[in-house]
Amino acid sequence: MYPWFAMGHLTTFLHISNKLAQKGHQIFFILPPKTQSNLIQFNLHPHLITFIPITIPHVEGLPPGTETTADVIFPMQSLLRHAMDLTEPAIKALLLHIQSEIIFFDYSHWLPALARSLGIKSVHYCTISPAAVAYLFRQEPNAEGFTRPPPGFPPSSAIRLHPAEARAVDAINNMAEFGSPMKYVERVIMASEECDAMGFKSCREMDEMYHDFLEKRFKKPVLLAGPVLPEPPNLGLEDRWVKWLDRFGPKSVIYCAFGSEARLKPELFQELLLGFEQTGLPFLAALKPPMGAETVEEVLPEDFTTRTENRGVVEGGWVQQQLILSHPAVGCFVTHCGWGSISEALVNDCQLVLMPNVGDQWINARLMGGDLRVGVEVEKGDEDGLFTKDGVVKAIKLVMDEESEIGREIRANHGKWREFMLRKGLEDSYIDEFDHKLHNLFE
Repeated sequence: MYPWFAMGHLTTFLHISNKLAQKGHQIFFILPPKTQSNLIQFNLHPHLITFIPITIPHVEGLPPGTETTADVIFPMQSLLRHAMDLTEPAIKALLLHIQSEIIFFDYSHWLPALARSLGIKSVHYCTISPAAVAYLFRQEPNAEGFTRPPPGFPPSSAIRLHPAEARAVDAINNMAEFGSPMKYVERVIMASEECDAMGFKSCREMDEMYHDFLEKRFKKPVLLAGPVLPEPPNLGLEDRWVKWLDRFGPKSVIYCAFGSEARLKPELFQELLLGFEQTGLPFLAALKPPMGAETVEEVLPEDFTTRTENRGVVEGGWVQQQLILSHPAVGCFVTHCGWGSISEALVNDCQLVLMPNVGDQWINARLMGGDLRVGVEVEKGDEDGLFTKDGVVKAIKLVMDEESEIGREIRANHGKWREFMLRKGLEDSYIDEFDHKLHNLFE
């Protein structure tokens, strides 16, 4: 396993590692040294999953000690990708030493050729959804092209990008890679074209038309590993959150989290919190400090803490999302639509309010709100991509109001998918098939 140096990628790779270790596979997990301490608690099979630390080569402009994307601002991520590219000789030496049969990777576009030269199969294991890869992994002459799906895209799909989103995707795709003539999009397309197979945390029942599109486009096996639901932490929910949540009635609390990296602009951060206040419902918002701020407290709206003292908490640090979502008091999850968070939400009983911030999150929001109808997306301006507190309130009330026709439809659909994903034997059957198809790569 050689995932991109971002916590969302590292944890996703560790979850599939745990599932494969259950099948008896021995796994070597390559990661930055200091990051190991953050992941060791999630390694459920330490006798089969061995962490292999790799030194991050120095790149001019990269702050000393940088290991993951959490250590740098977004424009510096290209420097970190270059540092990862410089690990190729070390990876080659390691592969020769451990004599692996298969390597899972995502951003290292050079790995398939290296693996092939050593007789090793490579799997581009994507941490985003099949729908997101199908829609975003392409080159367009201009941003407007991304408002439309690519040729051959499933016609029944509800996925489209608004102009502001299309411009942002176009800018990221065409970002120049440091120390390379490649653009970012060329890197990810090459990774998909050169590998022996692509892999996803997904189910055919949810993503069949996008799975089929990808197999036709890239002309290779696309393996689906099923829900790959992480085991709930053994420690239980922290006492402070148990005490706080226990004060409120069933399904009455709004929980909001935007992942480990998303930082809102201060004005949008405040607009979001004012929306929560305006609902009149209790809320727990686990958000990174906004851009330019060190803490969440310094950017709270004026007198906000006083007004929401008994029913609102804004937390700037890490929280136990899986366990919070499963608490009976939580009735609504306002999510950034990261693929991992979507999975965790679908197996719980809280309603979904969709607030995507970037890239694949927009695709996931349209998939959940349009194709599957399991959530309501907060309205944003087509051209500026901005939301208002009124839009936040409207979406929350739609999913929380038991008399709302849309709310009833959303709840019914969510209930069906929750039942499906928790079906006894579903995960095992998917992992068995995934394992079988990995073996087939050698035939």
